[in-house]
Amino acid sequence: MTTAHRQVIVVDAANVIGSRPDGWWRDRPGAARRLLTKLAVLQQHLDDTDIIVILEGAARAAVSGPDAPDTGELSVVLAPGSGDDTIAAITAESAAQPNTPEVTVVTADRGLRQRIEPTGATPVGTRWLLDQLD
Repeated sequence: MTTAHRQVIVVDAANVIGSRPDGWWRDRPGAARRLLTKLAVLQQHLDDTDIIVILEGAARAAVSGPDAPDTGELSVVLAPGSGDDTIAAITAESAAQPNTPEVTVVTADRGLRQRIEPTGATPVGTRWLLDQLD
């Protein structure tokens, strides 16, 4: 997933999507598609960064079917169960890479922040990412 000397941003998609009361609960796959589209554009402008997005539950349908967005260089991981478990595992794996200088995890979930803390990853709130996407 990561290459030498690259930054890694791990995105808790459910948390980012849920941070805005824009009706996402009526169409979770659609909300995930919109986020993926914006993240794919951001990824194009970040040559030294890998963005890994974790989708869970109904949002996993965002990457299949005729409406699936072109995610380009974006890494999309479909959580087989708990999104938090998948995020914690990917964060630990990314942080353990010898040439990964920094891993940032986008989430407002306090429990998840505590789980990733021992890996040395830096947790940031959803506003940090949304400010870059808007």
